[in-house]
Amino acid sequence: MLSTFLSQIVNGLVFGSLIGLIALGYTMVYGIIQLINFAHGEIFMVGAYGALFMFTYVLPSAWQQQWYLILPPMLLAAAAVSVLVAVAMERFAYRPLRAAPRLAPLITALGVSVALQEAVRIFYPNGTSALPFPNVFIEGTLVIPIGDGVPIRYAGILLIVVSLGLGYLLNAFVERTRMGRAMRATSNDPDVARLMGIDPDRVIVLTFVLGAALAGIGGVLYGNYLNNINIDIGFQNGIFAFTAAVLGGIGNIRGAIVGGLAIGLIKSLAGQYLPGGTAYDYVWIFVVLIAVLVFRPQGFFGETERVRA
Repeated sequence: MLSTFLSQIVNGLVFGSLIGLIALGYTMVYGIIQLINFAHGEIFMVGAYGALFMFTYVLPSAWQQQWYLILPPMLLAAAAVSVLVAVAMERFAYRPLRAAPRLAPLITALGVSVALQEAVRIFYPNGTSALPFPNVFIEGTLVIPIGDGVPIRYAGILLIVVSLGLGYLLNAFVERTRMGRAMRATSNDPDVARLMGIDPDRVIVLTFVLGAALAGIGGVLYGNYLNNINIDIGFQNGIFAFTAAVLGGIGNIRGAIVGGLAIGLIKSLAGQYLPGGTAYDYVWIFVVLIAVLVFRPQGFFGETERVRA
């Protein structure tokens, strides 16, 4: 029983780390321009496909059996593709609508999401089917000697370490650097930030770049863990990531990570121990979300929303 419980904890941490990494993009964009970027899940998806393209068509076949040779270029390719798509999306889809009613950019985000899915489906002949994703890290499983043994794949360890590490670095960047202070100033009041010499457009683009790069890296880690990807991974994991951002307090970086880990643990433990099993694990996630929002609408780490004059 102990081994089973700890195995579910491990599974929840792996899934939750991925969700938290994607949620960082949601929470950063909302924190700066109060936009719920529902196309961010597709940024995660195109990053995974960008890495697969790099592996299939660019990397020499002699490298493909050595994880330490293919992992860095695949991560760079995923981040680059995600960043390019996100910057184009911000420039041509969102920037013209900043002064529009909030419903307009929301509908635009949904349209961009569908457009990116269809673009990938058209580019890949079997785009609607799952495509095999290569192993980009050490294969095998580490068994933690507790009870009957708690297994965790090395791919899962990589996902947890990279996700939590990047989350820490992002939080340190926002808290301690000059550009991070500019991001916080723009989040508080973009008009006053402009008067202080800060270029809000530059800050917003940087926000999209950082969130997209993290999502692209997450796409590689996800594909490596499951060994396949499809065009639906962005929508499904994007919904979970948005939920994690809201649960942790949208606009708060630490809240996004904690919210992601909470969702991973709820999904894993509810699927094992609560009525309905895995058929109802998604239900329990949103039951917890509703309960949290009823008693603490701003989420775990969020602040009560300020009304700007």
